[in-house]
Amino acid sequence: MVLLTTLTQEVLTAILKGIDEGIHVVNTEGKTIFYNEVAATHDGMDVKEVQGKYLLDAFPSLTEKSSTLLKVIKTGMPIYNQTQVYMNLHGTRIDTINTTLPIFLGNEIIGAVEIAKDYSRMKLLAERLLDLQKGLNKSSRKKTSKQVSYTFNDLLTVNPGFQKIKDEAKKLAKSDAPILVYGESGTGKELFVQGVHHESHRSNEPFIAQNCAAIPETLLESILFGTAKGSYTGAVDRKGLFELADGGTLFLDELHTMPIELQAKLLRVLEDGMVRRVGSSQSISVNVRVIAAMNVSPSKALQAQTLRADLYYRLNVFTFSLIPLRDRKEDILFLTEHFINEFNQKLHKNINGYEKKLGLFMTNYQWPGNVRELKHTIEYMMNVCEAEQLKYEDLPSLLKHLSSTAISNRGELDNLSLRKNIEKLEKDLIMNALELSEGNINQAAKLLEIPRQTLQYKLKKIID
Repeated sequence: MVLLTTLTQEVLTAILKGIDEGIHVVNTEGKTIFYNEVAATHDGMDVKEVQGKYLLDAFPSLTEKSSTLLKVIKTGMPIYNQTQVYMNLHGTRIDTINTTLPIFLGNEIIGAVEIAKDYSRMKLLAERLLDLQKGLNKSSRKKTSKQVSYTFNDLLTVNPGFQKIKDEAKKLAKSDAPILVYGESGTGKELFVQGVHHESHRSNEPFIAQNCAAIPETLLESILFGTAKGSYTGAVDRKGLFELADGGTLFLDELHTMPIELQAKLLRVLEDGMVRRVGSSQSISVNVRVIAAMNVSPSKALQAQTLRADLYYRLNVFTFSLIPLRDRKEDILFLTEHFINEFNQKLHKNINGYEKKLGLFMTNYQWPGNVRELKHTIEYMMNVCEAEQLKYEDLPSLLKHLSSTAISNRGELDNLSLRKNIEKLEKDLIMNALELSEGNINQAAKLLEIPRQTLQYKLKKIID
């Protein structure tokens, strides 16, 4: 094993100790060479009980086959997000989710590192989420017979195509068949789905929404189907979202992020109306209408194999594709006026519309964030505007550059290369976001609505 200098070891140890994840590093002999306090807390151990010890001596319930660290050392292949259940030296059962990676020096493997998350704590948080959902559901039933905040009347449009979609959805809402909704982020998918629930004969029954991407995949099954007592340490009989939504509607957003294995279980529920709690052998009958939504097209999800074909065909009884705002030009200024009036009331202002130059920009901008982006833009402008009308100078800094480009250079580009112009636009947006966030990468990523890692990658390409 290659020895690090004392200074390098001290720096590396300081870095690893500051990470808020359990870190466990072993050499090729399975001997622990680093074990931080977070990992010790997860495992119910003291660092001294593991540091410098052979892995199976510290955790005697593990074997060479069941230990993810020893398996990675043997195969040289990484293991991602695998649950591991074992007993510590004190006889306590531990549940963790581990990502285990081989450590290479050149082509030679010199050890393995494991990043562990406390699965027991995550399950507890999931159970609290279910309890909260159950409590909110009971509370809402006491306050009102309605279970949703929005109806189709809140989905504003003067676009004939979008109005036709609304009219069709009102008719099909009376059916109990599942529905699949596709639309880009910000097009109003949940509002649309709530409108369907409101128009259905289930309108007085529960409406429960769950974003499949918001819950770790290892917990999503228990969130959806519930748990049986004894299925894991501390587990109790607990209803899942299907049981909580019994008689009503369950909205599953970002369906394509649901693990493929779990999609198979969802398909079975759609077929026979029976759910089985995690750890139970008993099936429970539920009467739930499932409405699923995705922000990528079904064809792309099927091609990428993030959506099962059989589940798609089962959901594809009624399908709605929500039109993006850029393809509903007449809605842009119509909604702009609506949001101005809305924020006039909220902010106690008296803004009278917008100037022509701003209107020209608004109608020519592509609105990648759709109605959500438009609303947030108007909200910002209403807060900073000091004139009687909104002006394009009131636009957020990120959009000001695009404003002059859209108005002055529209259709007059010397270079018609799509790739080069997209690259230039992307660079300009990134630079504006960094300027607006004063160089804060996390804030800039949020403004651009992309992951921080993606922004760092793009910045590296710009610098290079």
